[in-house]
Amino acid sequence: MPSKFKVVKTDAEWKNQLTPEQYNVLRQKGTERPHTGEYAEHFEKGTYVCAACGNKLFDSGTKFHSDCGWPSFDQAIKGSVIYEHDGSYGWDRTEVMCANCGGHLGHVFDDGPEETTGKRFCTNSVSIKFIPAEEK
Repeated sequence: MPSKFKVVKTDAEWKNQLTPEQYNVLRQKGTERPHTGEYAEHFEKGTYVCAACGNKLFDSGTKFHSDCGWPSFDQAIKGSVIYEHDGSYGWDRTEVMCANCGGHLGHVFDDGPEETTGKRFCTNSVSIKFIPAEEK
């Protein structure tokens, strides 16, 4: 059965490419501890890409201060992510994954800024990398 993702690697290849924490989050749907990630309070101009495959996910202009302990965005770049229902731990949530490689990014909630989309893409810092605007 063909994969729905453009980037497909074996488990061993992912383990070799990613740090243990990145592997836990991106490939095993883990979560980094709140207020520990490098991008929670990061507000420079640029683009956030998938740490596993480099897919452009979020523009810095959509990032906002949410006080939740993880980087938060009010929208993803169109077509960059996919969504799946997540009923783990008895919760009813929507998981957000990279549309290019299927890496787990976090979850999306309906408690974001009302003046924009009302969405909060709660994203693990280890699942993304920041590319400053001047490096584009």
